[in-house]
Amino acid sequence: VQLQASGGGLVQDGGSLRLSCSASGGTFRTNAVGWFRQAPGKEREFVATITWNGGITYYKASVKGRFTVSRDNAKNTAYLQMKSLKSEDSAVYYCATSSAISPTEAKMFDSWGQGTQVTVSS
Repeated sequence: VQLQASGGGLVQDGGSLRLSCSASGGTFRTNAVGWFRQAPGKEREFVATITWNGGITYYKASVKGRFTVSRDNAKNTAYLQMKSLKSEDSAVYYCATSSAISPTEAKMFDSWGQGTQVTVSS
């Protein structure tokens, strides 16, 4: 499956953004989708996961309550709604798919998008 993340940009502290992850080919509809982020000089970190049918979601503790992951399998697209953004949320955000049921580790994902930059200014 080929993935393309989009929707990033520059936003002020406390603002909102919605990221999209569009898929083509492959088995997007039967795969879990994960969101990860990587800030300069830091390792890639898990942000959120949604199971193939959207029934279960997992979040990094620091984004829980502010970020919401969702998906529309009819459109082969997943979303990450981000609210109350903070400067520490600034990073390149990646989406990925996995055949695992509820993956949260990067090594469990086998297809990755190219990333979209999110910059939160304070």
